[in-house]
Amino acid sequence: MSIITLSDAELAWGDLPLLDHAAMSLEAGERVGLIGRNGTGKSSLLQVIAGVEKLDAGEIRRADGLRRIYVEQEPFLPPAPTLRDSLVARGRLEEIADDRDKWTALARLDEYLQKLGVRAHLEPAAASGGEKKRAALALALSMKPDLLLLDEPTNHLDVDTILALEDILKSEYRNGRTLMVITHDRAFLDDVATRILELDRGVLRSYPGNFAAYEARKNDELAAEELQRARFDKFWAQEEVWIRKGIEARRTRNEGRVRRLEALRRERAARRERLGQISLSIDAGEKSGRIVAEAEGLTKSFGDRTIVRDLNFKLMRGDKLGLVGPNGAGKSTLIKLLLGTLAPDAGTVRLGTNLRIAYFDQLREQLDLSKTVAETISPGSEWVEIAGVRKHIMSYLGDFLFAPHRADVPVSNLSGGERNRLLLARLFALPANLLVLDEPTNDLDIDSLELLEETLENYPGTIILVSHDRRFLDDVVTQVLAPVNYASPDGRWMEFVGGYEDWVRQRPPLPQSTAPAAAERAAKPARPRPAREEKLRMSFKEARELEMLPGQIEALEAEQEALMQRMSAADYFKSDIAAQQADKARAEALPALIEAAYGRWEELAQKAERCAQQDSRQKTG
Repeated sequence: MSIITLSDAELAWGDLPLLDHAAMSLEAGERVGLIGRNGTGKSSLLQVIAGVEKLDAGEIRRADGLRRIYVEQEPFLPPAPTLRDSLVARGRLEEIADDRDKWTALARLDEYLQKLGVRAHLEPAAASGGEKKRAALALALSMKPDLLLLDEPTNHLDVDTILALEDILKSEYRNGRTLMVITHDRAFLDDVATRILELDRGVLRSYPGNFAAYEARKNDELAAEELQRARFDKFWAQEEVWIRKGIEARRTRNEGRVRRLEALRRERAARRERLGQISLSIDAGEKSGRIVAEAEGLTKSFGDRTIVRDLNFKLMRGDKLGLVGPNGAGKSTLIKLLLGTLAPDAGTVRLGTNLRIAYFDQLREQLDLSKTVAETISPGSEWVEIAGVRKHIMSYLGDFLFAPHRADVPVSNLSGGERNRLLLARLFALPANLLVLDEPTNDLDIDSLELLEETLENYPGTIILVSHDRRFLDDVVTQVLAPVNYASPDGRWMEFVGGYEDWVRQRPPLPQSTAPAAAERAAKPARPRPAREEKLRMSFKEARELEMLPGQIEALEAEQEALMQRMSAADYFKSDIAAQQADKARAEALPALIEAAYGRWEELAQKAERCAQQDSRQKTG
């Protein structure tokens, strides 16, 4: 049964159409993920459905008695002594006339505050963005609406809370209760969504299934769209050539053909081109030293809270390190310790040579809100230099989807997504061989996020990355540094090889004293998730590695053969003793290196074959 129906809907922001005669419906019991590029109008559509905004034209019909709750990106919490009191005021729970109903509502609120790990006694003014978001989610869930509308619910949440939210939504939003959510978290969409709704150039398109299923179908659609446009443009060009013959066209008196050309011109003028993509490139500059940072016995506490305890860790050139941990574990503090900007209580940090560091902070404190977009990138100049090539500031800003008229806009007027793109543009304008990225994915749309992933995978420098986006971590990092006791961090950190899923498989079990509910949530990532397994995929890094391995194997085998010939030469004994010892060590190491390379090549080749077979099954199915 449809609970929301949208037909011939029109909505514009200035002269930009957000909804262009769009249509959609929501069925009871669905969990719909709403996706689209930043600025396309996703939040506006959610507000229309919530009744906060109105359409410019068209119609929206809602089922009688439909109870809706809308949680915005940055929830407003009324002033109150505690977070719980603020939520009671926001939800008007004290106004419930029946005492039994009021007690039930308050008990449910306390239940969800506990499930989402909210410190209910905090003052709202002292709560972090993540704490406020969890509190607003707890209130919305406790009110048991027929339709729950969530705008970027995973922003500022740690992985544990995201997993807990996923469990709640999957268990409670079915059998008549409906969810509609805007998010860029692809793992969340894979686990929760039963349908994907894409807002693209004012039009709504529906795709059954989760995000992995959407990806497969979308790739086929884009290829078909390109082919159709190429055919249209070719036909239109032929008609334009015919009409330019002038007198010959009139002599034929083919008025129908002239009218058809006029219609083609109108159609082409009205055609809304696919939105541009960010163009990312990073100048890694000169290589840093082999060791980027080395910590020995590193310890740091604030009062009775230990952030880092006796950490021994070495970051090497080319490493892509992911810091994983719950909010408050001290990830940002650990970064400052490793970079030497914060003094430890004990232990030492030794930084490598020739380091050029670019730092992306999650609070975007590096941005001066009074400056314009252009001044932020290149103060006092109309040019930037990337990898030795000069580029005009307007062209460079265009790479990050800033139109020329936005160059003189103050930073204070930018949206969250625009500020993120601006900070990335500023960082990438300077050569850096160490990128430090603290929550870079917040407010980025999925297209931009995937392009950032690919850019970082191909970046030859060193990366320290803090993120709660599981798929982003899996696709980018080569190792993870995480608290030994994830559920209750005590300052001990441990390094794990691989990405997020590798960490889940390798991390120590939770202590027996951990509360059952917390243990169940924290252990959840270790269980196989059918939705994630549904789409086997080769990362850009793996595909690149598979492509390079045959050449690397050939080079190793050629080196081995040349080394054997040199060591077998009649006058080899006359060579330097140190060189002979080095040759001997290398000759002993090469067989293992060659065997390992062959093993890795076979592993990746088999995975590529499985991916191809899966894609073939999905297309034929």
